[in-house]
Amino acid sequence: MSTVAGTKRRGLAGRIPSPGFEAFGSIFGFIYTFLAGNALLALANAPLVLSLSLVADPASAWPFFLALSLTIAPSLAGIFAAFKALNDDGGAVKPVAAFLRGYKRSFGKAALLGLGAVAFLMFLGVDLAVLQSNVQTIPGAALLVPLIVVAAAVTVTLSVTAIAGVVLLPEAKLKSILKASLYLAVQRWYLSLAMLVLLGIIVSAAVMQPVLGIALAPAPLLFVIWSNASYAFHAALRPA
Repeated sequence: MSTVAGTKRRGLAGRIPSPGFEAFGSIFGFIYTFLAGNALLALANAPLVLSLSLVADPASAWPFFLALSLTIAPSLAGIFAAFKALNDDGGAVKPVAAFLRGYKRSFGKAALLGLGAVAFLMFLGVDLAVLQSNVQTIPGAALLVPLIVVAAAVTVTLSVTAIAGVVLLPEAKLKSILKASLYLAVQRWYLSLAMLVLLGIIVSAAVMQPVLGIALAPAPLLFVIWSNASYAFHAALRPA
């Protein structure tokens, strides 16, 4: 009787899935990539991080901080490359090496995207400041403000999606990536909205608590953004 019971228990235990080495390795890979990614992002954007730590009211000096944000685009390419390596290699991922490779390989295209985005956002910011200070004298100022906000949101969404495209399709021309990114940003508008919310959380955390915010928040949220962008590109490229 005890032999039969023991056999049943062993059979039941054999049917219950248990976490194996691969599962723990995958979890460690995620944690390691996120921690290393946050540290590398902080290093790649050191002037911006340091300035956020020293300035009490960053909003009052927004042109200065917007100019410092030129370093963000190449660092996004780096961390997106680390996420791509995490997907390809799992627990065996080497996020630091993947970040550095992606940063170097995509620097030219990502920096150009970042420069264009910062320049256009600077233009929109100046326009918005002028409208707000002359709202009574400029006809239609109340209607122009929402348009400027929408244009800024589209610029950010397009730039981040395009940076993901640069990492996913390193051989593609930048013009083609921009066209595809604009199409995907409109077609997958709900992913674009989610991206803006997540980026807003990252920016809020970095402004309110520069050290803790940058040490903890960016990588997990950027991973969600990367996953959504990767899904959108792969879905668009999948044969019908």
